[in-house]
Amino acid sequence: MDEREFDDFYATSFQRITGQVYAMIGSRDEAEECVQEAFVRAWAHRRKLERSEHPEAWVRTTAYRLAVSRWRRTTRGRRPADRAVGAATETAAPSESHVALVAALRRLPEPQRQALVLHHIADLSVHDVAREVGVPEGTIKARLSRGRAALAALLTDDTGYQEGASHV
Repeated sequence: MDEREFDDFYATSFQRITGQVYAMIGSRDEAEECVQEAFVRAWAHRRKLERSEHPEAWVRTTAYRLAVSRWRRTTRGRRPADRAVGAATETAAPSESHVALVAALRRLPEPQRQALVLHHIADLSVHDVAREVGVPEGTIKARLSRGRAALAALLTDDTGYQEGASHV
């Protein structure tokens, strides 16, 4: 993968992967930092990515693993969370349904949340989710089923916004 191809890959994938990682971990700033770091690592492994069928999955998995590693270090008190030293950027305020959905996703067990995000937000098939996560397809199907039910209950109980359950 040459520099131009990598730049195109970055430009077309960064926002999408950031949104997916954000949905999995619940922090937009942390998601952006982890995805950025994952792309730095992807550049170093661009020859391997060139042969990969799913370079976006490689970056997403790397970013997610970086986020989990950061979270573990932070909760163990080994070091404070990294913070970007840059000017604040302006983004549109999220809708009420988006806020309710992200809050509900945070309350789900991590394996269910990850399966829901990869399947419904990243638009991966059950087979692709199972391959990326490293578990059998039946396990992903069970996580999706339980996750949808729990998410629907959370959205109905907490917000009265049942319509949001159809988005995931």
